[in-house]
Amino acid sequence: MRNAKFNIGQVVRHRHYPFRGVIFDVDPTFSNTDEWWEAIPEDVRPEKDQPFYHLLAENAETEYIAYVSEQNLVPDTSGEPIRHPQLNEIFEPDEHGQYRTRESILN
Repeated sequence: MRNAKFNIGQVVRHRHYPFRGVIFDVDPTFSNTDEWWEAIPEDVRPEKDQPFYHLLAENAETEYIAYVSEQNLVPDTSGEPIRHPQLNEIFEPDEHGQYRTRESILN
């Protein structure tokens, strides 16, 4: 098992697909259904023994929750704010363009 490369509150984007988001949870290894994993085309299916991230995600058209393997994420350096409607329930922005968990969530 590896340590997670990305942190909760960090803004990331998908390496291959046009979406980005802020991390709100991390699984040390794959923790979704086999049906979900098998629905990914075999030639791009990630290994299960790596961190997987839960994102408040968005693309040009919509906002949603995404579950993404570490190998398919890169830091987002655009500096653009995240517009996901659930963002303010969990996070508040910090001075570095990242997001920190709201105190009320931590209690």
